[in-house]
Amino acid sequence: MNATIPPPSIWTTGNTEVFKTGSWRAALPRHIQAPSPCHAACPVNGDIAQWIGRARERDFRGAWEILTRHNPFPAIAGRICHHPCEAACNRAGFDQSLAICRLERHVGDVALEQGWAFAPGPAARKERIAVVGGGPSGLAAAYHLRRRGYAVTLFESRPELGGLMRYGIPSYRLARSVLDGEIARIVALGIDVRCGTPIETQEDFARLRAGFDAVYVAIGARRQKRLAQLDYSRPWVLDGADYLARANAGAPPGLGQRVVVIGGGSSAVDVARSARRAGHDVTILALESAAQMPAQREEVAEALEEGIALADGAMLTAAIDSGSGGLLLKCVRVRFEPGAARGQFTLVRIAGSEFALAADAIVPSIGQDPDLAPLLPALEADGTLLRTGPRQATSLERVYAGGDVASMARFVTEAIGMGKRAAHAIDQALRADEQTTDAGADGDPEPVVPLAAINTFYYPAQARAAGQKLDPARRLASGAEVQLGFELEQALAESARCFSCGTCIQCDNCVHYCPDLAVQREGDGYLVLTDYCKGCGLCVKECPTGSMKMVEETR
Repeated sequence: MNATIPPPSIWTTGNTEVFKTGSWRAALPRHIQAPSPCHAACPVNGDIAQWIGRARERDFRGAWEILTRHNPFPAIAGRICHHPCEAACNRAGFDQSLAICRLERHVGDVALEQGWAFAPGPAARKERIAVVGGGPSGLAAAYHLRRRGYAVTLFESRPELGGLMRYGIPSYRLARSVLDGEIARIVALGIDVRCGTPIETQEDFARLRAGFDAVYVAIGARRQKRLAQLDYSRPWVLDGADYLARANAGAPPGLGQRVVVIGGGSSAVDVARSARRAGHDVTILALESAAQMPAQREEVAEALEEGIALADGAMLTAAIDSGSGGLLLKCVRVRFEPGAARGQFTLVRIAGSEFALAADAIVPSIGQDPDLAPLLPALEADGTLLRTGPRQATSLERVYAGGDVASMARFVTEAIGMGKRAAHAIDQALRADEQTTDAGADGDPEPVVPLAAINTFYYPAQARAAGQKLDPARRLASGAEVQLGFELEQALAESARCFSCGTCIQCDNCVHYCPDLAVQREGDGYLVLTDYCKGCGLCVKECPTGSMKMVEETR
């Protein structure tokens, strides 16, 4: 046989680099940083996948630092957040959602135990910012502003900071040592705090505007809504917010043995559980069915465990004082139909469903409205709320508002998120002459990572870590926190369940599985060699976190 056919080139070159198969492809893989569903659902836009990744590596200090870039209250939020992140979690479509809230609590508790403090804020700029209201939204705004170098003065009408977190949430849900510890860490940044200083009149507000370069209004909502069926002058009627404030201060008022709490939200459940701890027999009367109640499901379940009765899907029609025999509450069953917006609803009475409850006192807890009198007409209102834009700007230049004074989203973490957004907007407005961009703005160039992008082969099915809590008898006897935190091993096991959606974990799968050796590790990242990648997409399919995608090429 004639030996004129040349041998394969690999025999002479010793490698396959001569085969530049990159010309074959129609699409190229790209490594990306994409938002996880939990990030998109988080009221403060927390970098959840990133801080859980640090926790998984036992780097709790690093996890805390990532957490507090957005939320200075991880130990508080880990106890009371309504955790929409968990409903959005991709893992819910595989087995069970991640226990993100309890993981956050664990990181926050470690920080308090270790005494970690925020790095000192930069030297104060010349601009001075006033924050009106020392609740979660005002404190969050003060924190983010001080971290950006502004001199912040915080005005609070009450004797202590905390707002709803102190005066509205009982200690069995939020221990006061935790609340005080996380507030003190913010104040230590150098914030000028003036408690007992209300802004009560339009003149007070005008002076405030004249004395500061920007103002953030976060005065909350403290005016109780009232039921037309009740005479609030009678001694057996007490507003829910008043009851909680007194009970949280350690001096719950005497109400007689039988107490009916009216309302279906978290505040109503808090009132009922506080009254139960004060020794009362308690019934909750709620317009909504149990499934429709705005209170968190676990709060309602815990209330029932503690011996509180629930009359759901029902309304009060009349309260009759029968003298020494107490009260007779006439009620009727209703069908509750929610409206298009929070707080809007219609009721349909169910014929023949009337019933009565015996009581010694009634504590209505049906929501609150803000007192806008000191702010109007200087600021425009939208009904009972201040009118604000998407970044919390009001109708007046360099005046911003957030929390319950500007929103019906009555959750602590929603208020924290509004404080953060306002701080970023104030910073951008005051630096406008410097031609800088808002480094704190939340902008995600990639779409949210879906479950379909996660290679679940790499994640064995594993049950969600069960939350532990005190048994009902110990709860009522001690007044201690009901929900207990994770132990270290629980926290580590739960963090290992995280898919790290959209965040590269440097597993090198893209390197190992590439049939063309077209992906190389470069430091903490990766490089796709375009001369050799033929666009098969195997690296994308084998990515366990959805942090790669194929990008169509037009050549």
